[in-house]
Parts: sequence; structure tokens; C-alpha cells
Amino acid sequence: MDLAKFEKALMIGETVAVEFKRAGGRVGDDVYESVCAFLNRFGGDIYLGVLDNGKVEGVPENAAIDMIKNIINVANNPTLFQPTTYLDPEIIRHNGKTLIRIHVPQSSEVHSFKRVVYDRVNDADVKVSATSQIAQMFIRKQGIFTELRIYPYLKKEDLHLELLDRVRLLAVNNAGGDHPWKNMDDETLLKSAGLYTMDYDSDKPGFNLAAALLLGRDEVIHSICPAYRTDALLRRENVDRYDDRDVVDTNLINSYERLFAFAQKHLPDKFFVEDSFRKSLRNIIVREMISNTLMHREFTSSYQAKFIIERNRMLVENANRAPAQKIITPENLEPKPKNPTIASFFRNIGYADQLGSGVRKMFLYSKPYGGADPTFSEDDVFRITVSLNDYVGEPQNEEVNNRVNNRVNNRVNSKFSEIQQRIINVLREKPAITQREMSKCISISLVHINKNMRALQKMGAVSRVGNNKQGSWIVNEEKEKS
Repeated sequence: MDLAKFEKALMIGETVAVEFKRAGGRVGDDVYESVCAFLNRFGGDIYLGVLDNGKVEGVPENAAIDMIKNIINVANNPTLFQPTTYLDPEIIRHNGKTLIRIHVPQSSEVHSFKRVVYDRVNDADVKVSATSQIAQMFIRKQGIFTELRIYPYLKKEDLHLELLDRVRLLAVNNAGGDHPWKNMDDETLLKSAGLYTMDYDSDKPGFNLAAALLLGRDEVIHSICPAYRTDALLRRENVDRYDDRDVVDTNLINSYERLFAFAQKHLPDKFFVEDSFRKSLRNIIVREMISNTLMHREFTSSYQAKFIIERNRMLVENANRAPAQKIITPENLEPKPKNPTIASFFRNIGYADQLGSGVRKMFLYSKPYGGADPTFSEDDVFRITVSLNDYVGEPQNEEVNNRVNNRVNNRVNSKFSEIQQRIINVLREKPAITQREMSKCISISLVHINKNMRALQKMGAVSRVGNNKQGSWIVNEEKEKS
């Protein structure tokens, strides 16, 4: 063994993948409980002869060989370990002390020791008894995509198929004017999107969980996934409870819109210029956070997802099927889809980009928006945290700075009212939005939306392409500047 690795473990201390054990001349049950927990999580190293605080005591040298034999025998004893495992402990020496290192590989099985299942949580071995928790372990081990589970009694009547017209329009707009879904009938589109598939165990076709989540009626989703919801909370003044709240428990398409509107309502849209073009950092960051928490959560878990806005940060958290426990950065990013069907659907309609690009965007724009890099925490609960403060990214040079100030002044002296400017900002991000959706998005009555939209069209600031049902809006930038 590389002693440098052991020295590093002593410096860092116990983690999800490192455990220290005091050991005399025998191996206690707590060692095997740790072995079981490591097998069920990500694997790791157990060091016998080291105290919890990292002090090296060692094991009796004359007992080390017998201890290793005992470890191998117990791990291969089916009355103690189910299923059994093979371990190859080794003796290491450090500053004249004898220690035993047990390297435990990550297993594709769920193991028990003396009929008790253990899991590794941070630096502790935890007994797992709840059926739902054990089921989650099997899901994690076997790489099962629960979104693909077929529900044979789920019918078309249980889905909001009228949403497919909106889906086609979003896909066409996202693809630049043409998309294979454009001319597909409903049944063909559902099959193309992977929402109606074949169950090869029963040899029967049917709608899967992804279909229910993306298009299902609320009561159907609640019946299939009783714990499914996203709790959107604003906590600036009343930090113990909330200042504003929206419990979002509808299909994923409408959930995206509601969570996005909640963020727009409560977060500032700081002015930022990149390559002479204005970018909405708020919208870029929020889009990635919301699409991530909706696409990549483990929907069969009872853990309730959250989107929280506080004074100095915002965060999303959701149940996760973690391949490892780590802090994700652009350097160690290894994109792995948790729900590939839902993720593909989101990418087709423009709610998300290619897998992994969201992390890079967040690291690119979170610092100019909030003053610090974001944090991506991968574990059974996945968390994204973004700092919030009054910091605004500095323009790159004086020329850009002047252009920023001129554009800000133009807005102040603009012929557009505040409501009209807010409408224009939303139309830039969501050209296919309806006036009713616009009313909810910016919290203005539908009557006022209609009035201001007519005024903007009359001024030539916005124009409509296509019919009322499947068309979209275009913001005429030159008219806006004039």
C-alpha cells in the first residue's frame, strides 16, 4: 500500500470512504458492520489500530495474521454475511506500529451482516430497516431507471394530451423552426419521446412513469408518487417559516413554469453584458437549477424536493440516486443521467441543454451574479447552492461600461412603461408564452396584459409570428431602442 495515502487519510480523518477502528487482539462486530456499510455504499478503506481522532495505536503484531484470517473467514461465511464477499486485508507498518488495512470494494449487491443491513452515511455506519430505504439501495446498486416502469392501467385519459400542442411548439422554436415532433400525431410523438414503451418482462406495452410525470393529471401523479412535489419557499424576513410559498405538485412541464415564475418574482435581474449583448444571469442560473431538480431527482423517494430563496443564497435539493458522494466541479464532472427519458424530453423542448453543460454555465455565471461559485453536492440528497448578494460583474472595459450605462439610461427614459418593459423581458426568454401565462408570470391582470400587448404591437416593439394557437412572439430590438 502507498503510505502517502494512509498519511492523507490520517490528516483528513474519517469520511464516507475511510473508517478508523481501535483493535486489540481480536476483530469486533463493529468492524464487520463497517464492511457491510462500505459494501452497500461506495466502498473504501478500514484501518485497524487507529483511534477515531487519527492517533495510531497499532494492533498486536503477533495477532495480526490471525486477525486477517478471521476477517476473510467471516466475510465468506453465509450465516453471517448475505451475500458473502471476498476481502484481502493487508498488514501495513507506520512509525514502528503494525496496522491492518481492509480495502472494501463497492458491491453491486445489497449486503447484510447478521441479517441487518448497514449503510454508510458520512462517517457513520447506520442500520437500515425501512423497506423504502432498502428499496432505494437496490435501485442505486442495480442502476434501475424508475422512470421507465410501465403502468399497464395508465390510459390516455389520465394524461393532459392537450399539452402536446405546446410541446410541439416549444420543440420547433428550440430547434430553430423545424423538429421531427412538429408533424407527428399524439401517439407517434409519445412513442418517439419514450413515454409509451414495451415492458419486455410482461411483453405488454404501456405508458411509463416518465409519461405520468411529464403529462399526467395531478390526481394521477399523486396516486403514483404520493410524495412528489417541490416546495418553493422565500425566507428573507421570516426565516423560521417563510415570506412566500408555492407548493408545486403538478406535471413537470407546468412545474417548470411555476418554479421559474416564483424565481422571477423574488430574485433581482441584475444587468450584465457579455460580448456586447445583455444576458439575464438570473434566468440562466434559475433555469439550470430548476431543470436539474426536475430532471434528475429520484421520484420514488419520499424526500420532498425544495427550492429555497434566502437573503444570501438560494438552493434546490432533491432525492438522488448517487453514484458517489462528492462535491461536483467542472474538473471532476462525470455526467450520468438519472432519468434519461425525462432529460431528453426537456432538451427537446428547450428546458435544458446537453448533459453536463448546466454545471459549466453555473460556474461561469454564478460568481458575476452572486459573488461566489456555486456548490453541487452529490449524495442521496442532491443540492445546488448559489450565493446571493449585491455584487454585479464588472464590464470588461470602459467602452462596454459606457454602453451599459447608455442602455440603462435609455431604459429609464424609455417610452415603455414598467409593465411593458417587464413584458418585453419575458418575451425574450419565452417567445411562445400565452397572455394568460404572462399574467401569472409577472403578476399583472389579464386585462392589463391584453392592453399593453396591443400597445406594444402598435408601436412595433413586438410582433406575432404564426397563429394564436401555435405562434410565437418576436421582440423587435431596433424598435425597442428607438
